Amino acid sequence: MEKKSAIIIGATSGIGEELARQLSAAGYEVGLTGRREERLAAIAETLPEKSYQRKMDVADTEAARQIFREMLSEMGDVDLVVINAGIGTRRRQEWEIEKQLLDINVTGFVAIAKAALDYFSARKRGHIVGVSSVAGTKGLGAAMAYSSSKSFISTYMQGMRQYCRQQKLDIAVTDIRPGFVETPMTEGRKGMFWVATVEKATAQIVRAINKRRRIVYVTRRWRLPVWFLKMVPDWLFIRMG
Repeated sequence: MEKKSAIIIGATSGIGEELARQLSAAGYEVGLTGRREERLAAIAETLPEKSYQRKMDVADTEAARQIFREMLSEMGDVDLVVINAGIGTRRRQEWEIEKQLLDINVTGFVAIAKAALDYFSARKRGHIVGVSSVAGTKGLGAAMAYSSSKSFISTYMQGMRQYCRQQKLDIAVTDIRPGFVETPMTEGRKGMFWVATVEKATAQIVRAINKRRRIVYVTRRWRLPVWFLKMVPDWLFIRMG
């Protein structure tokens, strides 16, 4: 069987780390990127298949794109790119905090997504996976920048999907929309429900990747509240919460 390979952007913890483990266990060679170099090395030591590691901060877009291209060259031929780098915040929504979030979640996402699209367009095939969130369904007063950034990711991937169809490119684009997952980002938060373990959530993501799905809610039960929120008129939603 032909060996497959994947690059995971944002692999030092949470879904990105677990995805590295599950893809490697499935026979993928994986490229890992993240801001904590020592953590990348520690994860790589536990993987059964060959791996590559590069320190990357997607907020530094030009450097991140160069590192990404170097990793593509080093790995030789890559089938899958997962863009998982992202942050949230429970601190006050001051400009400096929101700017950092948008630099990573929006500008950083596009910097890598466009580089991946260019690579797969030249290759004539491939698979781009982006991790957005159910939080992107509506604009949230308690997390304005975060919910907006996740909505942007979903919309951008929809555009990529249409572009690939127009250009007749065999490139799958998968939008992963998690609900609450046990990760460092959600640690200590109150009021969460339907919290999935990172292992369960990632297993569903891997199945979605294998099936080249377009949109996936993780876990699947989140489809119902998302449907309900989409039906709620704006005037009523603003009065909720």
